[in-house]
Amino acid sequence: MAVNSAYAASRERYAQIGVDTEGAIKRLFGVPVSLHCWQGDDVRGFEGALSPGGGIQATGNYPGVARNPDELMADIDFALARIPGRHRLNLHASYAILEDGEKVDRDRLEPRHFRRWVEFARQRGLGIDFNPTCFAHPMARGLTLSSPDKEVREFWIRHCVACLRISEYFARELGTPCLMNIWIPDGLKDIPADRLSPRARLAESLDAILTAGYDRSLVYVSLESKVFGIGLESYTVGSAEFCTNYALTRGIVPLMDNGHYHPTEQVADKIPSMLLFSDKVALHVTRAVRWDSDHVVRFDDEVREIAYEIVRCGALGRVLVGLDFFDASINRVAAWILGMRNFQKALLCALLTPHEKLAELQHSGNFTELLVLQEELKTLPYGEVWAEFCRRAKVEPGENWLDDVKEYENEVLKYRK
Repeated sequence: MAVNSAYAASRERYAQIGVDTEGAIKRLFGVPVSLHCWQGDDVRGFEGALSPGGGIQATGNYPGVARNPDELMADIDFALARIPGRHRLNLHASYAILEDGEKVDRDRLEPRHFRRWVEFARQRGLGIDFNPTCFAHPMARGLTLSSPDKEVREFWIRHCVACLRISEYFARELGTPCLMNIWIPDGLKDIPADRLSPRARLAESLDAILTAGYDRSLVYVSLESKVFGIGLESYTVGSAEFCTNYALTRGIVPLMDNGHYHPTEQVADKIPSMLLFSDKVALHVTRAVRWDSDHVVRFDDEVREIAYEIVRCGALGRVLVGLDFFDASINRVAAWILGMRNFQKALLCALLTPHEKLAELQHSGNFTELLVLQEELKTLPYGEVWAEFCRRAKVEPGENWLDDVKEYENEVLKYRK
């Protein structure tokens, strides 16, 4: 195979500091990232909801939003064709595909309602991850699994148990475990008088879901925390402390969304601690801007540091990564492509870093050389290695993929009204 001359020069430069670019490219091909379906339609799903509600909101009205399963699948196909590597698909329960006008409430969903998604994933070699949809529903009355109303709690327990069965179905059909992540929008707009009782009810509800039983070799159940959301500004039942303690004591997977913490908290710093106590850790990678956690992922310092920690800890097989943003202010398909490629770039930079050498400098107290090498690494020609990775994946290395998006917008998206 002929080697691009610019890549060859970069390979030699990295070899000077003990980094094997060929090994880095090979390892990157083996890291799937879960693509979130809800970026394509502003979290609407296929139930006819006009607004996601429940403490979340997509902002913007860029034309071309997917309106049905066929359009959403077409947009996902278009995006995946411009993202190097083989990845996964992340679905919410509200994306069930009901045939012939069938009406099924969320607590009665069955695997058959996701048959088309399984066929879609199988034909493309994708695994599927899954999420109960505990918002944008008449039974989401401010509180769901933590509600003082037993009827409300039991509805959402049934929904989550149904999602366990669907997750097992995905895993069996596709031959790869399914991450089922539970996030609830439970909280209060103003200062609570009782913080304890809702959390006690949430723990009880989650216990009921897990007690229903599931195959832990097929399904990894995770629990996601949040600081606050719209209408939940003063109190969130599923806080970081609650979710971390619950996950550790029940043997499920803690999930960290880097937009769901206070502005000075860094998820990268949390990853090594979580890995000491959990076999697996899940991440939703996003970009927080002040109070809003769901901007398109950039190739920025925060994302790079998350990738560095995953690689430093030797945890590429233990950290399950999906993206989570829903930006309706720009072309939605471009947002998918950009966000996925940016996180892959961060992973590549991490794989091109001589972590053992840097750690040795730290352990020996040679902080001067450590700082110098850390800074010099920032200007090494990782861009040429990225381009080579893309060439081998048969996708456009640079920004020219945007020309395809513009053509797709003019030929397809602009006709969606």
